Amino acid sequence: MATLLLLGSKPEPVLPPRNSWQALACANASGRSARNLDLPNPDFTVISAIVTSRKKPANDLAVANLTGLRTGDLYFLPRPTAGGNAIKRLLFPLRMWRCQPWFFRRRLAAAGYRWDRFRDPGYAWYLERIRALSGGDPTVMAAIVEKQPSTGAVALAVALAQERWERVILAGFSFELTHAYAHNPTIEELGTTRSKHAETDMLVMRALAANSGRVLTTEPAVAEATGIRYA
Repeated sequence: MATLLLLGSKPEPVLPPRNSWQALACANASGRSARNLDLPNPDFTVISAIVTSRKKPANDLAVANLTGLRTGDLYFLPRPTAGGNAIKRLLFPLRMWRCQPWFFRRRLAAAGYRWDRFRDPGYAWYLERIRALSGGDPTVMAAIVEKQPSTGAVALAVALAQERWERVILAGFSFELTHAYAHNPTIEELGTTRSKHAETDMLVMRALAANSGRVLTTEPAVAEATGIRYA
């Protein structure tokens, strides 16, 4: 049974037995956890454009912890298009120029991160994968309008959309802001360890797992919040 391990960046991930999965995928800087745990290079990694924005120290920490790592496919996850009036939407690419693909690639390459293929299918493509894989669940799509899913939840949709894996095992996920590779300064800024993406992520993961029947987890926090079965 072809099985993919999808690794998040949360501390002390509960890993399934090494012989129970054949390939690895990562989200943002969870490749650092994979390296520290002596896991292989990921087949693919989904990284949010926000990591190269230089807007918050947490973003710079992610880039620093990508140094010296490598992935097969690098999926670029762009920022959602700004809402508001026409002027605000027009100025969005200018205000977020450090989140554009050309800057993203240059910044990661300068940090010593390497990839085999760069994938930029567009934000709408990711949303369509989630919509299709959740069976068009209106609750999921309404939640995404309120707050976009995290990179890890999007990575799950990418994994399922590839249809190469009979099972996807989630490890290193907790719906918290904590990271294995460094303390996240955003925790002090927000006064909580709870991720702003938590509620959307729970709905997305629950729907993707229920509709596909191919998602398992080793993490108690994920199983309890979403009903996803243990691996």
